[in-house]
Amino acid sequence: MEIKKLETLKFNPTTSWGLNGYTTNKIFEVTISEDSAACEFKLKEACAHYAKIWQTGPGDIERLNEIIEKGHSFGAFKNGELLGWIICELRNWNRSFYVENILVDEKFRGQKIGEGLIKQAIDEAKKLNCRIVELETQNTNYSAVRFYSKSGFNITGLNTKLYSDSKEIALFMTFDLENHHSGMQILNN
Repeated sequence: MEIKKLETLKFNPTTSWGLNGYTTNKIFEVTISEDSAACEFKLKEACAHYAKIWQTGPGDIERLNEIIEKGHSFGAFKNGELLGWIICELRNWNRSFYVENILVDEKFRGQKIGEGLIKQAIDEAKKLNCRIVELETQNTNYSAVRFYSKSGFNITGLNTKLYSDSKEIALFMTFDLENHHSGMQILNN
């Protein structure tokens, strides 16, 4: 497998990548406590079935191509076939590197392709002198939260109203390139 810069997508490879989404029997339950002086949130594992499936349509590919054309996105290839991608964007205004999308063909999941793509994004962010790599996932995407946590990302924020499904809470996760350990360490391995 080879990871290299991703070029403009001429077609939608996700139509043959199997399941775009996730199913789980574990989620992270978020509890929020607020009073006039403070706000606190806690995350804990909970047994709950949740499924989310989506399609990547032509409009999505067009939007992703706008980011890819900026030159900071990567693809995992085997024999010239695209097996997965990480689509990233440099944000100069705050010296951050934002992961917009990471997706691996279902047939090749569990083969460390995602790890290779994350590592490539972190290396690119270092070259660009960024201070953080940032991404967003959902509390319902248990495997993604665990994957990013094991990759060195910490939960640094949340948004309870980003998704129309009230069970989904957006979790913002950050890899600190300057300190490699700052942020809120929620998950213990």
